[in-house]
Amino acid sequence: MPSKPSDHLSRACDIVASLTLEQKAAVTTGASFWETVGVDGAPAFTLTDGPHGIRKQTGDGDALGLNDSVVAVCFPPAVAMAATFDTDLSAQVGDALGRACLAEKIGVLLGPGINMKRSPLGGRNFEYYSEDPFLAGRMAAAYVNGVQAHGVGTSLKHFAANNQETERFRYSADIDPRPLHETYLRAFEHVVRAAQPWSVMAAYNKINGVYATQDRWLLTDTLRGRWGFEGLVVSDWGAVDDRVASVAAGLDLEMPGGTGLGPAAVVAAVGHGALDEGALDEVAQRVIALALTAADNAVDTDYDKQAQHDLAVAIARRCIVLLRNEPVGDAPVLPLAPAQQVAVIGEFARTPRYQGGGSSKVNPTQVDAALEQISVLAETDVVFEPGFTTDGDGDDAGLAAAAVAAARDADVAVLFLGVPDGAESEGFDRTGWELPRAQLDLLAAVLEVNPRTAVVLSHGAVLDLAEVVAAPAVVDGQLLGEGGGAAVADILYGLDDPSGRLAETVPLRLQDTPAYLDFPGELLHVRYGEGVFIGHRYYDARGLEVRFPFGHGLSYTTTEFTDVSAVVTDDGIDVTLTATNTGGRDGRAVVQVYTGLDTSVVARPPRELKGMAAVRLAAGESTSVAVHVPRAELAYWDRDAAGPAGQSGDWVVEGGEYRIDIGHSSRDIVATTTATVAADPSTKTAGLASTLSELLADKATRPIVLGALEKSMGITELDPTLEKLIGSIPLGRIAPMLGLNAPELEGVLAKA
Repeated sequence: MPSKPSDHLSRACDIVASLTLEQKAAVTTGASFWETVGVDGAPAFTLTDGPHGIRKQTGDGDALGLNDSVVAVCFPPAVAMAATFDTDLSAQVGDALGRACLAEKIGVLLGPGINMKRSPLGGRNFEYYSEDPFLAGRMAAAYVNGVQAHGVGTSLKHFAANNQETERFRYSADIDPRPLHETYLRAFEHVVRAAQPWSVMAAYNKINGVYATQDRWLLTDTLRGRWGFEGLVVSDWGAVDDRVASVAAGLDLEMPGGTGLGPAAVVAAVGHGALDEGALDEVAQRVIALALTAADNAVDTDYDKQAQHDLAVAIARRCIVLLRNEPVGDAPVLPLAPAQQVAVIGEFARTPRYQGGGSSKVNPTQVDAALEQISVLAETDVVFEPGFTTDGDGDDAGLAAAAVAAARDADVAVLFLGVPDGAESEGFDRTGWELPRAQLDLLAAVLEVNPRTAVVLSHGAVLDLAEVVAAPAVVDGQLLGEGGGAAVADILYGLDDPSGRLAETVPLRLQDTPAYLDFPGELLHVRYGEGVFIGHRYYDARGLEVRFPFGHGLSYTTTEFTDVSAVVTDDGIDVTLTATNTGGRDGRAVVQVYTGLDTSVVARPPRELKGMAAVRLAAGESTSVAVHVPRAELAYWDRDAAGPAGQSGDWVVEGGEYRIDIGHSSRDIVATTTATVAADPSTKTAGLASTLSELLADKATRPIVLGALEKSMGITELDPTLEKLIGSIPLGRIAPMLGLNAPELEGVLAKA
């Protein structure tokens, strides 16, 4: 079994103790763009971009992927992986990447990215999993475990609240405590607790006015103190604003390095007492521990690129979401029959769009085009017309006319539409979410001459589908990696069942999105005014009509969920059900388990995803499915609860009857049951600021308050209206009116 950084911490402490002040400062900043500083006994190690493939650069380093990198398998990016709702597949990708990293002598793979998709306009949405922290956290933890099983570290990023590219080096994400913990930190917390990534990458932005790279509350009190993180915190490349402050906050490794400015500042700060040398020792020890781990696990090995490519194709099939498949005449458009005469239209069929731009851009081993595989599967000659240019620089009118003519003569038209490569990348947010007008006009013209038309979409973030849904069949490919073209063709011809489910809600209008008025902020501040209500939580709470709900996805077969039961245990709720394939084809069921609490002390969405399972079912087959909902997932963040080690705020499970919804999406609930959950013991203490409502709700203090009301005001019966009237008054304010003196107040508080 490979070693991990905690195994080497004792040796790391000994090595750091032998170093000079200058050497200790040096090892906490990179030696170059991708390598750390080595010392006697602890050689340098290499960090390399990911997450959906290796981007090990062969020349001078750059963070935006402009220089050449080694050839590596490009797996489906996170935007597509999340649509599988299958942690086993995420673990398989991690396993493959771990093997590849060993062969390439990589110590840490920079990924996965698990920031929330707060707006469809987010520039790096293609690199993140979901709008939902539960789904993102589960997929990422499986990925981390898969990679690190091979003795290669991961770097969970971007910590935290890195939800946009506009002014990403300077903006402050201004977030209240509850949404910060429940939405923007929750996936990070799960991955740290469940998988212990060897490193966490601190983001560029500020959180509530403090840079993430120098926020001690974030990096030390929360990440290490509350969550028990054992690894190393590395900066995003160029994210450190003040190296001395970041050391004091607990940021271990500044990247990139090579200038010597950071180490010099640290040495000077220790010298004149502005920085405790003990703080420097701690960060240096964690860097050395990771260096020792990378060296200990290094082996001379190779990996099978063709086998990994085949895996990339197989996984891409599972990522594809069938959004629509309406009948035209007596049958749905999909799946295609091999004997049909097919017109393939759209440049993306020949030149796939399969990944986003920037630091995650992989140099693929090969790229499968859908056109090639369709030509293999079809029994008749396939007609292809590009229909448009992907850069808008060409005769789009002439190309469209030829495409319409081809569609008119075909049994079925398959139209590949998508967002051009340069429109979605790290470094900038999108300014719109529409497909290019030339593509939409082409779609309308094709539908006029051939109603049996299927659309295949390629994109990295949510699109405006208002005009696209005019087509009877819509296949959402998102970004599928290097094997996506072959995977799409296999799904079109029914060689596999489309089992992807939307990991993001598709709204009707951009104006309907939760962060519409607060994205991308103003004057370097971004107010997260939507609170905990992002994504489906918002749309469902508001009852807004959407184009396609979170979790939506069709199949070539049909499934039913029956016999639902829920049993409360000490650590959560065990949900069981029967999943049945009621159709005539083999397929998959994606079970989505949501919970809701209709009466709560805090504002909650109607339902939240808290469990999932992907199950393969033969035609007519039934199987029992068990899904565990952890008790911790029922909790909300209470800023006033007493946290560990005297910290304010903690997770609280509210008692009550929880609704368990089983569905095919957040809007397609097919079975419901309930489970009565006991509340956590209260950690709050009564004080002079406690209200009469709070004291009246406590069976120990209610008689005292009622007695004081009778004594001072002659009130013998507290009717509901009066209780509401006086309920919000703090005890300290009303005590003189009730005739309560100091000893009596102390008696009330002692019993509360």
